[in-house]
Amino acid sequence: MTYAIHGLDPAQFAPLFAMTDAELAAIRATRSVATASHGFPCRVSLEDAREGEELILLHHTSHVVETPYRSAYAIFVRKDAEPARFVDCLPPVFEGRPLGLRGFDQQGVLREARLALPGETEARIIELFANPAIDYIHAHNAAYGCFSAKVERS
Repeated sequence: MTYAIHGLDPAQFAPLFAMTDAELAAIRATRSVATASHGFPCRVSLEDAREGEELILLHHTSHVVETPYRSAYAIFVRKDAEPARFVDCLPPVFEGRPLGLRGFDQQGVLREARLALPGETEARIIELFANPAIDYIHAHNAAYGCFSAKVERS
């Protein structure tokens, strides 16, 4: 099974870092600084921000579909983050976190889901992609519920 996991496009978030705190608040976003080197998962680089790095916490629509499964939640993005691409391996942001994996068909309808405890993620991805109806998977942090990354067949 070949799969790919991509970070979000940083271009869509770059203008946020030039905004004032008041401008960010007007769009339900906040500026913050990572207070530890774990716990601030960047959705562009797919790694945790390091202590002292600047981030924006914003409301992001991660599943843009015209079905009841449209989804949005808060995510972190790091300033000047480089977009990640992982093929047949997992990004650092998945390590040590329980994940909810949601398998969607081409129309954006949920077909299957799995809970993946640390160390189980790749096996659960392979299980979901064994179903030919699954076109892509959204990984979410199980405890906080926020979108982590999209997993695609590659």
